[in-house]
Amino acid sequence: MVLVTIRMVVLLKMYDEALKILRSTAKWSSVKPGCLSSRIYEEVQEDSVLMFEEIWRSEEDLEYHLRSDAYQKVLLVLEMAVKQPEIRFYTISSMTGMETIEKARSRL
Repeated sequence: MVLVTIRMVVLLKMYDEALKILRSTAKWSSVKPGCLSSRIYEEVQEDSVLMFEEIWRSEEDLEYHLRSDAYQKVLLVLEMAVKQPEIRFYTISSMTGMETIEKARSRL
C-alpha cells in the first residue's frame, strides 16, 4: 500500500480553482482500479493551504496513476503553489484499526 500526501499553499485568488481541480481529480481517482482512497483537506489554522491525500493498493497502481493524463491536473495545481509543496510517498506494509487501541487500553 502507498500513502501519498501533498500539502500546498496557493494564492488566495487561485484557491477556489485549485480546490475545484483537486476535487475533480479525487473523484476521478477514487473510481480507478487500485485506488483505495482519495481525499482533500483544507487547513483550518492557516489560510490557503490544501492537502491532497491518496492511498493506492500498490506501487504499480500508483505509477500508472502518476503517468495518467488526469494526473496532469494535479501537476497544474502544484504550479499554483506559492512555495515548494510538501510531497510525501509512504510505503505501508501493514495497517490496523481499533484493535490496536483496544489492545493498548486493555493493559491499563
